[in-house]
Amino acid sequence: MPEPTSIPEHEQEREHERDGRAVWDTDALPEGDEKVRAVREMFDTIAPRYDMVNRIMTLRLDVRWRRRAVRDLRLPSGSRVLDLASGTGDLCVDLTRAGHRPISIDLSFGMLAADRSGAPLVQADILRLPVPDGAVDGVTCGFALRNLVELPAFFDELGRVVRSGGRIALLDVGVPRNRVVRWGNGIYFGKVVPRIGGWLSDPAAYRYLPKSVAYLPEPPEMLGLLRSAGFVDVEHRPLSGGITQLLTGTRG
Repeated sequence: MPEPTSIPEHEQEREHERDGRAVWDTDALPEGDEKVRAVREMFDTIAPRYDMVNRIMTLRLDVRWRRRAVRDLRLPSGSRVLDLASGTGDLCVDLTRAGHRPISIDLSFGMLAADRSGAPLVQADILRLPVPDGAVDGVTCGFALRNLVELPAFFDELGRVVRSGGRIALLDVGVPRNRVVRWGNGIYFGKVVPRIGGWLSDPAAYRYLPKSVAYLPEPPEMLGLLRSAGFVDVEHRPLSGGITQLLTGTRG
């Protein structure tokens, strides 16, 4: 596998606003190329305080969820693992502690610039990874599935880069099945989280993020897509009462 590329020294100038509003500050969820641009620029904007806001709004449960994902990879020490949509590198830190060799890959330059994991950094679209076929032992991805334009294409890309017998562990927000838990989570995630994010970071971004769960298919559909991409032993696990979900599988 070739050496990872470094972060570009400069970025192209971007337009962050449309009609005086951030491109992600919209009532309708963006689609296609507009979604790609909105997601990239939004995460560039919130990167400086991203970790702090996550810890506060999840009551540090995000730490437990990431460690569970790394444990459920069930890969031997020394495995080469891609962390996709890596953000500021929290999963890379956990992967290193578990003895793995992570590579941090994200579309957002701002997130990679805030990465302190010490892992090699690559700025890339995770739907088109600059990685040869079957070159890695595993893949992790934390809370980014709903930000992708084409989820089936992403799963196919995982099937391409993960070797036979390799593993994946994918985290994202979930919708609790229990009606009471779902009601409480809806209030917290839909009302409280945007307020916290608005006080500490970018208000528009934290209004967008709760709405973005609508992009996610139901778990059976995602498991079916993973099987079609070449994965076996696929499992869906609700975490913390279903407010988060973990998808795992083995490359056939």
